[in-house]
Amino acid sequence: MRKIASNDELMTTRQAGEALGVAVRTVQLWVESGVLPAWRTAGGHRRIARSAVEKLMAERSQVIEHAPAPVEPDGGGEPGKRALRLLVVEDDPDLLRLFSLTVEGWDFPVEFSAASNGFEGLVRIGQLRPDMVITDLNMPGMDGFQMIRSLKKPGSGFDDLAVIAVTALSKGDIADRGGLPSDVTVFQKPVPFGEIEDMARAQRLRAVGQAIGR
Repeated sequence: MRKIASNDELMTTRQAGEALGVAVRTVQLWVESGVLPAWRTAGGHRRIARSAVEKLMAERSQVIEHAPAPVEPDGGGEPGKRALRLLVVEDDPDLLRLFSLTVEGWDFPVEFSAASNGFEGLVRIGQLRPDMVITDLNMPGMDGFQMIRSLKKPGSGFDDLAVIAVTALSKGDIADRGGLPSDVTVFQKPVPFGEIEDMARAQRLRAVGQAIGR
């Protein structure tokens, strides 16, 4: 069990969610993935130190401050014009810039966001609720494997999120590191932008259909 200072105030997941401006399920995802340290009481309830919440708030502010602005608006509230919310998790700034420039040329609206590792990726996912995530696998800190497994864990609330992994690792390398969930699409580098564009277009149409059907 993690030790805390005796004067460190404890928070419930609901209180932490209210402070961070996210849903309780997002807080639980961050706890389960190690983004937000927590422990359970004898009764099985999660408790989080206020200092840990404040630290994450500061880190989120840095992530948001350095994140690119969306490249397209979200359709003015009209479902048929809804933009695809796309998050790219990649630690190579040149490749990230290439993603951004390529997405700008697509013939459908996209809200493009970025993160440089799995930790930032989980923070952005909790904040943005993207329709699709494209991620590298080898990254400093929390890598793509850890991030994807956290997202695809049953009951995570994000287990049906469309995820594409783009990597220089071979199939054997990926298998040696425990593999990936079967619904994750894996592409080898160099990035196949044409195939990704087709998948993104289809994912946007699904999101539009869901929005219209509500």
